[in-house]
Amino acid sequence: MKAFVIILAVLFTGLCKAQTISGDDKLHFGAGALISATTYTIIYTTTKNKKKAFWYSLGTSALAGLAKEVYDSGKENNKFDTGELAATTLGGLTASATISLFVGKNKNKKAQNVALVN
Repeated sequence: MKAFVIILAVLFTGLCKAQTISGDDKLHFGAGALISATTYTIIYTTTKNKKKAFWYSLGTSALAGLAKEVYDSGKENNKFDTGELAATTLGGLTASATISLFVGKNKNKKAQNVALVN
């Protein structure tokens, strides 16, 4: 029975059409991540506030994506593409969340090591 289910699953897999991600959406994702990472670094080194750095960097990447799409929609034979805006914002969210996870961890480890020595 298990073999029959596996064979059916393999046969039906070929019938499915997967959504593809265009090269332009990948560029938008990368640009959003780069903008967000840069903004996060600048805001965090200035303020030492993780929440402010997270939200400012996410907002900056979303604003950059929005500005790009508004600019593109003004051109002839072009329209506002929400998918590209989402890709830019998602790239910013990915970078902001990732950096936020790893920033500020060294201070806690140093405090724990000092406590263990005493």
